[in-house]
Amino acid sequence: MTNLQGRIRSGERELGQEELVERSARAATGFAAMGVGNEDAVAIMLRNDFPFFEASMAANMLGARPVPINWHFREEEGGYILRDCAARVLVVHADLLPQIEAGIPQGVEVLVAETPPEVCRAYGISDNASRASVTVRSWSEWLSNQEPLALLDSPPPPSSMIYTSGTTGHPKGVKRKPFTAESAAAYKTMVKEIFGFSDEGNFRTAVTGPMYHAAPNSYGLYAARSGGFCVLQPRFDPEGLLALIQEYRLTHLHMVPTMFVRLLKLPEAVRAQYDLSSLEFVVHAAAPCPPDIKRRMIEWWGPVINEYYGSTETGGVVAHTAEEALRKPGTVGRPVPGGHVRIYADDGEVLGPGEIGDVYLKIDGYPDFTYNGLDEKRQEIERDGMVTAGDVGYVDEDGYLFLCDRKKDMVISGGVNIYPAEIEGVLIDMPGVKDCAVFGIPDEEFGEVLCAYIEPEPEAQPGEDEVRSYLLGRLAGYKMPRVIEWIGALPREDSGKIFKRKLRAPYWEQAGRQI
Repeated sequence: MTNLQGRIRSGERELGQEELVERSARAATGFAAMGVGNEDAVAIMLRNDFPFFEASMAANMLGARPVPINWHFREEEGGYILRDCAARVLVVHADLLPQIEAGIPQGVEVLVAETPPEVCRAYGISDNASRASVTVRSWSEWLSNQEPLALLDSPPPPSSMIYTSGTTGHPKGVKRKPFTAESAAAYKTMVKEIFGFSDEGNFRTAVTGPMYHAAPNSYGLYAARSGGFCVLQPRFDPEGLLALIQEYRLTHLHMVPTMFVRLLKLPEAVRAQYDLSSLEFVVHAAAPCPPDIKRRMIEWWGPVINEYYGSTETGGVVAHTAEEALRKPGTVGRPVPGGHVRIYADDGEVLGPGEIGDVYLKIDGYPDFTYNGLDEKRQEIERDGMVTAGDVGYVDEDGYLFLCDRKKDMVISGGVNIYPAEIEGVLIDMPGVKDCAVFGIPDEEFGEVLCAYIEPEPEAQPGEDEVRSYLLGRLAGYKMPRVIEWIGALPREDSGKIFKRKLRAPYWEQAGRQI
């Protein structure tokens, strides 16, 4: 195989390490001329594409903050982030500009990148929509007119201000303090532990998730700067990923459990066509992975499946290997070097092994953060120097962390705590079920009862009685959804994350209450 190290590939296009750095340095000069300086914001509303890397690295060169914007956002949502971070510049794909243009504040410089052919094919974007019009400033033309900025000998680690999705109100920007020599070393140690990358860049990987999310953002930027090979998947496609692994002999991947589910839904004959023996380190995070799904992936791909747990705020704090996953089904791992986990009761009491409470985390040396313009919100999630992502769980006698659910997703029905993630983990494995979401809806007698939305496989329609029978043999009766609905497609982000609040909201609005 041709030496691919130090290259990024997308479709038929390729960008070398030296060219990436040079183009980023040109962008840094151009940003500086637009008034971008230390602590300023450069907003990026792009799908996974070369300009995403160039704009992010350019902002970091100036001590500024790249601010990725979810490209599903429209003028109100995107406009809020542009105002909240006080963006000086917005870099946006041509086809996305119309949906956000009316929300762009005055004074924000706009640079429009042409939407590349492979992205257009993946999302059905027309040729006309993919091109920058003559009335806007073209990213490529603007970049070609800049001189490269003189580079620092030791550039800072890649760092973006990611806006958390949030369940109510506006998203909050996670604004991390500048890296010091100590925190940069802690970051590098954490990344090697979590992502499995080597110092020499001897890896070949794919970016499978949208880089407006914290984990794919950190993973993709670190991979690109580390001298490895990185291929961009415009949109996750399960068989397409298998083809990439085989074609480029990929060694590393970062995934989410939804991708595992979709891979396992492929026919056995399709799965058997591809050689996956090059894989060395596959890591997943972002959502609970049902133990049976994890086991089946390990049986298929081998003992290369790893997992970590953390948040945009904390970074990765706990992790585990395939061997540990089989020995401790359902765990998200033990603390990595320098990591700490503590379980608290509502009254602040520290809980012991096996006791369920709020999960708090920290990792030594990792730079602290606040929420942009919302220091008080930062304080609300802290106890004794540790912060919570809003999850509920427990630590067993061996120090392994197990998550029960998001605290906001926990359902209290008749005074009993029920964790929808447990029910989803069983339901997703039912024949005929493609995906599902379980949540609480109001009930006069019990306060809340469970509701399940099921997205069936094509041409499959399991009946309500069939669903109840399947669950009853696997779960306690009080965990049975009272309401079962079918839906053609669950509302979700491109990463596969389901927007539960869109399903939940109508029930609570009708009841006139939120809890």
